[in-house]
Amino acid sequence: MLCLSSLSVALAALVLVPRSSDALKDGECEVCVSFLGRFYQSLQDNHVKFTSADIEMALVKTCKDAKGKENRFCYYIGGTNDAATKILNEISKPLSYHTPVDKICEKLKKKDSQICELKYDKQVDLSTVDLKKLKVKDLKKILEEWGESCKGCAEKSDFIRKINELMPKYAPNAAQARTDL
Repeated sequence: MLCLSSLSVALAALVLVPRSSDALKDGECEVCVSFLGRFYQSLQDNHVKFTSADIEMALVKTCKDAKGKENRFCYYIGGTNDAATKILNEISKPLSYHTPVDKICEKLKKKDSQICELKYDKQVDLSTVDLKKLKVKDLKKILEEWGESCKGCAEKSDFIRKINELMPKYAPNAAQARTDL
């Protein structure tokens, strides 16, 4: 009898104690945590009612302006028009209760592991990088991040010239640092 009760206590402890594998590790779900953190802050700043419906509408509106990895995140949660699934309520309901963003991302990870596989691309430090050593793909990505394109660019030097022309507009600090060199 004593053995049975200690066994049931041990089983209860295993069930009730959260597993460490469920918690997010550093750097995991970075797009989810970052995007939802900024989204939550914008809700507070704009004094949006913390109801599930209002949060969902604001999330869809925010997703319309998202680009890159954040747009992909919105696609996975159903915040874009072309999304196949909608799990917006998995975000809006917990946010209405002011649940921490990392806990929401943990739950989203269980629903769709792709959400936590998203990582931001590494940012190039334009003030110190030698553009001649970058690949054309990376040069194109810089222009794309700026919302620009290089029509008629056939060679690497064309892309570098275009980036140098536009740098004062999009990265003035980097342009200033490059002229100081």
